[in-house]
Amino acid sequence: MSTTNPSPIQKPQIISPVSRSLAVSDMTKSLAFYSSILGFELTRTPSPTPPKSRDHAELVSGPARIQLTVGDAAVDSTGQSRPRGAAMLFFETDDVAAMRNALITRGGHPSELEKVNWIKMQIFAIHDPDGHTLWYGQSFEAPSRAKDPNRQLRKALPELPLDDVAAGVAYYRDILGFRINYAQHDLGVMDRDDITLILIARSEKHTGISSCYIYIHDADALHAELVAKGANVLAKPVSHPWGLREFPILDLEGNQIKFGQPFE
Repeated sequence: MSTTNPSPIQKPQIISPVSRSLAVSDMTKSLAFYSSILGFELTRTPSPTPPKSRDHAELVSGPARIQLTVGDAAVDSTGQSRPRGAAMLFFETDDVAAMRNALITRGGHPSELEKVNWIKMQIFAIHDPDGHTLWYGQSFEAPSRAKDPNRQLRKALPELPLDDVAAGVAYYRDILGFRINYAQHDLGVMDRDDITLILIARSEKHTGISSCYIYIHDADALHAELVAKGANVLAKPVSHPWGLREFPILDLEGNQIKFGQPFE
């Protein structure tokens, strides 16, 4: 009789970036809730000295990041001060039913799972010890979209004109972290992760400068990387009320790339 090792059980995951600061009244109680109940991991451990260091902590779960601060209010990523207990966060998950069951197993008390047709999601809510509302959700429309034969658009390949394509290829490789897919004197195909950019020779047909927008996972980490490599970074990452934390750069000849991290 043959035996096989069972496949490891896949735990439900948060799959979309979220970055928020929350005011809490009791750091010990909040850390216990976010780690033991929600499954977040502590990345910045409060130190016993100096005393104020006990008032701040940071936790992560996949692409989600939460900063906890002891106090009556916390300044969020948009620059607004939100009182303790007033925040509402949304976490998109790959399996909302399994996530809810996991929270219950760990001792949490989430609401019932509901299907909300107008946003095409199944969601539930849970409240932290200070009353902040945490929503978890999963799209029930995405699977049908993937099978829709009328969906034609898949990926964009922005073209950025340069006088010196060879210098541009070197810059995108050495400074911006792209890989050379293909290069010749008047063309450079540059890849990084899931993104491909086309560097083309500036001509009568392709004049001036161009721009493009790239969605990313971590604006602060990429900003730090590009600054360290000497890229022409125009500004620090800024979070906007429409849910993007973004910053712009210019390449060697003035083409602009803006990087944006969705956070809610």
